Amino acid sequence: MKIRVLALLFACLIIGCATNEQSSIEVASPESNIKVHFNVNNSGSPYYLVKFKNEVVIDTSYLGFEFTNADPIGQNLEIQTADITSFDETWQMPWGEQLDVRNHYNELSVVLQETTALQRKVNVVFKVYDDGIGFRYHFPEQEGWTEALIKEEHTEFNLTEDYMTYWIPGDWDIYEHLYSETKFSEIDAISKQNHPNLAQTYIPNNAVNTPTTLVGEKGLHLSLHEATLVDYSDMTLAVDKNNLKFKSILVGSENTEYKVKRSVPFKTPWRTIQISEDAPGLISSNLIVNLNEPNKLGDVSWFTPMKYTGVWWEMHLGKSSWDYGMEQIDGKWVDTGKAHGRHGATTENVKRFIDFSAKNNIGGVLVEGWNTGWERWIGFPDREGVFDFVTPYPDYNFDEVSSYAKSKGVEIIMHHETSAATETYTKQLDTAYALMQKYGMHAVKSGYVGKILPDGEYHHGQYMVNHYNTAVEKAAKYEVAVNAHEPIKDTGLRRTYPNAISREGLRGQEFNAWSIEKGNPPSHLPTVAFTRMLAGPIDFTPGIFNIKFDEYREESQVNTTLAQQLALYVVIYSPVQMAADLIEHYEANPEPLQFIRHVGVDWEESVVLNGSVGDYVTIARKERNTGNWFVGSITDENSITLDLDFDFLDADQTYEAVIYKDGESAHWDDNPLDIAIENMEITKESKLSLRLAEGGGFAISLIKK
Repeated sequence: MKIRVLALLFACLIIGCATNEQSSIEVASPESNIKVHFNVNNSGSPYYLVKFKNEVVIDTSYLGFEFTNADPIGQNLEIQTADITSFDETWQMPWGEQLDVRNHYNELSVVLQETTALQRKVNVVFKVYDDGIGFRYHFPEQEGWTEALIKEEHTEFNLTEDYMTYWIPGDWDIYEHLYSETKFSEIDAISKQNHPNLAQTYIPNNAVNTPTTLVGEKGLHLSLHEATLVDYSDMTLAVDKNNLKFKSILVGSENTEYKVKRSVPFKTPWRTIQISEDAPGLISSNLIVNLNEPNKLGDVSWFTPMKYTGVWWEMHLGKSSWDYGMEQIDGKWVDTGKAHGRHGATTENVKRFIDFSAKNNIGGVLVEGWNTGWERWIGFPDREGVFDFVTPYPDYNFDEVSSYAKSKGVEIIMHHETSAATETYTKQLDTAYALMQKYGMHAVKSGYVGKILPDGEYHHGQYMVNHYNTAVEKAAKYEVAVNAHEPIKDTGLRRTYPNAISREGLRGQEFNAWSIEKGNPPSHLPTVAFTRMLAGPIDFTPGIFNIKFDEYREESQVNTTLAQQLALYVVIYSPVQMAADLIEHYEANPEPLQFIRHVGVDWEESVVLNGSVGDYVTIARKERNTGNWFVGSITDENSITLDLDFDFLDADQTYEAVIYKDGESAHWDDNPLDIAIENMEITKESKLSLRLAEGGGFAISLIKK
């Protein structure tokens, strides 16, 4: 159902803290718990203010732009018109955390025009939901202004208290940082520049990347982000400690004075503020996807959400390698031109993974290191032309592997490591996707490790935003779904292009393979669930059973219990979930492997049962088609006991439950493999109390009887 009501509103309410005596325009959310006030001050500077339950949560915050080819816009503006409309619809996700999504908001559209000689126009549009707001700028078609070269966008978020803030640095190249938990006034992103094991990093400002989550003293939760990032630059948020204010700083380029180049007319991405009285409400919010346009691709049933295995973790452990013939001679890597015998992506090895997947209800196999070029990548500054995305190594037979996978009902997942050489990849996209189409491959994991080529561009600037989005749009023409690593952040475009299935954009599981000091601490994922995951699906690659992996790297380990690794399949959402460990480690642990066999990847409904940012979270999800439920819960370095109420289950239905929980002596470091497995019958009236060990968790499968 869709309802539109048009009204013209000029003056509704005087804002006490405003700097002028004019009446401001007010628009409220459907249930009126969130209200946005908009006005211009005596200098003609536009500003907004946000209230939650009649208390100011974002105080007077100004808006404006600087340009390299024009005077700035931010003063001498007056309101020409202000229209309010209402909208209510329910749309369906082709895959996702839930099936039905309600998109219900009230919209305020304000037309502003300069009172000075240029008389330029800019519109500001607010969509106000019961779970937050989104606002964007619209530069309409107008005489004498055909191109905007944006030097900086000046969007403010004026906070009302010194929030506890969960943040990563405003890095222009990567999001692979650990989250810091500090008061807003204590944010220091600059000192975070030197990180081990990061291929590239550039942090020019004391700014943070989004989503950034804030928790108030009275329990109010905010998360700042953006939606519909198209033909624009990533927004970071500069920290004004003295005034408790965030201010937008766009990611730039060394090759231009401007940060964004757009032809007029155009619209910016949405600037978003999720608002909740508790932490679970942030995860339950659909604000980001709702602000995006509807599905442009139509039927995408050619993509099937799946679990997958693959040639990946063994290379991080050092059991095998991506390359075919690299040898270290006299301290230097040399291409010997012959096989060294450690290559992972061989025909026989991939067939092993296919067999294992087919036996264990796992739909796909990822193959990394299959194509030539890995020898030339290491140590070569000129990475253009290194990979061609169609030529396999001699020990990988495309036809044989593809035929074998098809006979087993398993799909091969393609891998494209671009080495951040974007011009090479752009030129070969059609050829690469056509090869996938030929062999019936419908999913690709792409990678962008290294400094962006051409020189002077950054992963998060407008140039790369357009590159990432172009790759997704072109992939759709070949019925290919994209799982991007070293990506631009997710801003909900999966609604518009549902072949944008997942992405990395955080410190992933691989950091645990590199050493304890450089790995992810137990608090990492309970923080990620309330920060990065608010943006969209995460390809985190869970399911490591051999937590210590001493036979490969004695100095490294995964910093969770085994039970938490199972819980991640439910807690950290993605429509593609990897069973990342080695086959032999799964075969040695058939009982916990049973959960991976059973757990779903595509959900009809998701319920966040409890949670605290950075501490713990419990999520229940109902699988599409089967009606089976799965529950996952994880905690940080502190043990916790949680009471679980199963009132989310279907009435008059009994479920056969298998509970995978931390054993009595489980501990993420001292005894991570201690797991207890219990069977029982569960109904809607059931209640359980479960203890999570330090760095632990639990996973529950609830199969209809």
